[in-house]
Amino acid sequence: MDIKALEKTVLEIAQALPPGRVVTDPALLASYARDQADTAPYAIPAAVVRPHETAEVATVVAGCAARGVPVVARGAGTGLSGGANAVPGCVVISFEAMNRILAIDPDERVAVVQPGVVNDELREACAQRGLWYPPDPASSPWSTIGGNVATNAGGVCCVKYGVTRDYVLGLEAVVGRGEVVRLGRRTAKSSAGYELAGLMVGSEGTLGLVTEVTLRLRGARSPERTVLGYFDDLAAAGRAVAAVTASGVVPSALELVDRYCLQAVDDWKNMGLTDGGSVLLLARTDAPGAAGADEADTVVRAFRSAGATSTGQSSDKTEAEALFAARRLVYPALERLGSVLTEDVCVPRMRVPEMLERIERIAAGQGVRIASLAHAGDGNLHPMVVVAHGDGEARRRGHEALEQIVDEALGLGGTVTGEHGVGLLKMRGLTAELSTVVLDLHRRVKHALDPAGIFNPGKVF
Repeated sequence: MDIKALEKTVLEIAQALPPGRVVTDPALLASYARDQADTAPYAIPAAVVRPHETAEVATVVAGCAARGVPVVARGAGTGLSGGANAVPGCVVISFEAMNRILAIDPDERVAVVQPGVVNDELREACAQRGLWYPPDPASSPWSTIGGNVATNAGGVCCVKYGVTRDYVLGLEAVVGRGEVVRLGRRTAKSSAGYELAGLMVGSEGTLGLVTEVTLRLRGARSPERTVLGYFDDLAAAGRAVAAVTASGVVPSALELVDRYCLQAVDDWKNMGLTDGGSVLLLARTDAPGAAGADEADTVVRAFRSAGATSTGQSSDKTEAEALFAARRLVYPALERLGSVLTEDVCVPRMRVPEMLERIERIAAGQGVRIASLAHAGDGNLHPMVVVAHGDGEARRRGHEALEQIVDEALGLGGTVTGEHGVGLLKMRGLTAELSTVVLDLHRRVKHALDPAGIFNPGKVF
């Protein structure tokens, strides 16, 4: 786009909005240019707009659509696929100021929120009313509901309770050339038309901009029991995951943390995580009363049958939270060691042992160290390669290893992303996963909702 025309568009938007909404200071623009995907390309945006209400978002979209200026939505910037990265000549719309919880209805068990609300802040507000919002990505202390909706985020408890899409009843969005629409509903069920609200979830800002979300809530849970098991290697831990699945128990969490992840957290926080063994499985059950105790005992038996070197149970909330807090520290602990190249594949649960073995073979073949972290209960694996800053050859081999992992996951009937989204980093994998006919359907849907082609162009496919 012509630079003068772009500058004119930004000026007109600034004049149409209240003072302070539009940022053009180069020093500030750089901080909005990218998410946490270490290797995804990005550009410095032409401007950043920080709206306070839906009408302001519509004004920006209408102005950009009229001149073909790209629009990229941004939440907290915690994404790991480059989905929120700025593209050349774009306007970034940051939803940081649209951060209000508009309503929590204990009777209907719904919440209405703006996209900039932080996940944990909503969860805390719900808990104060005896309610629970389940999706809990590892970034929940910082990530926003809008970003969670954009990527269909999951988390630790999604093995039993589902992902973000399972909790979005309805939403308000700005689409097309600035039209404001309401999709979905507030009722418990509906058969009225296509599920367009669900279509927006996971669309990564390519179909429009979500400005309000109506979420389903649950009642407070019974106290959880935590089960841990240590294993000598990934193969044994993988067999334990399959054994839990075969037992019929659906845990409220089943997380795998390998020796590299445990060591990185120990070196940073000195928590003694590596004292028990090489690979840790953390499980939770939340069935009430005797049923919960029986489930926990079943998980322990599954761990032991797969060769656990030690097992334990606890109903102490403080102790359990410390273990799961350590799991959330893995990514920042690895970042202390170098650049982290991360993957996000998902395979059928009974194929987890085989996928873990394939990851180890790929690591050996490429001569890299792959740290494995997983929502193992639903087959969502996060293998990560840590490379020294500036080591281009190690980075190349690391990327090759991760691309091989994607192909192996697809070969086992899996998918290229369980919860991070496609963004920029998974586009090759998505093309391999979907047929040409299905990819064309995606493009047709995008054109229908984004006729000007301005929403997050060049992402996903």
